[in-house]
Amino acid sequence: MSNPLVIAPSVLASDFSKLGQEVRDVAEAGADWIHLDVMDGHFVPNITFGPDFIAAIRPYTDKVFDTHLMIEPVDPYIEAFAKAGSDYITIHAEASKHLDRSLQAIKDQGKKAGVSLNPATPESSLEYVLDRLDLILVMTVNPGFGGQKFIPSMIEKTRRIKQMIGDRPIRIEIDGGITPETAPLITQAGADTLVAGSAVFKGSTLESYRQNIAAIRAAGDAARR
Repeated sequence: MSNPLVIAPSVLASDFSKLGQEVRDVAEAGADWIHLDVMDGHFVPNITFGPDFIAAIRPYTDKVFDTHLMIEPVDPYIEAFAKAGSDYITIHAEASKHLDRSLQAIKDQGKKAGVSLNPATPESSLEYVLDRLDLILVMTVNPGFGGQKFIPSMIEKTRRIKQMIGDRPIRIEIDGGITPETAPLITQAGADTLVAGSAVFKGSTLESYRQNIAAIRAAGDAARR
């Protein structure tokens, strides 16, 4: 049985001057998860926020906090992000020299463990850690900035990952360029969790967020039937 479709708005595209309210609004508008893009200015060419930021917005919703660590190294910070209120912690395969050990560190904190792959990283890098994973995050843009265009070749990569997972209960998450136009392309290939930033937060009102989330969900679900 396939996982239900999850829409995970990325707060990177929200208005940081009223972030708590933005999180509350997007949750009310139909978001399933809240996606948190952590960037360090080293692994990726941008800096966003850290665990204190996540802890500060945790009281605004009981939705799943889906934390995507675009940082290197990762191991020294896993505990802090777990204690801040993350439910899923996803690290990059490219950012850990000992991926199996890093994933076990996430599990030791009682959290769901994910691995993210940059566009040029082959899915074969996950072969020997599949049984440690709750989520695989396929980057459909190069990480570091919001608002980039979807890379079409990642559709076939997603399809191969779906085959590789087999019957394991691992979610396939897609991050980058998700809109009502690209959502069906990627859900048809096997994705069940969609991260969307600007496509959700455009309009800057609760009602616009509701309409934006509904449009992405409808398009993604239609392609899965």
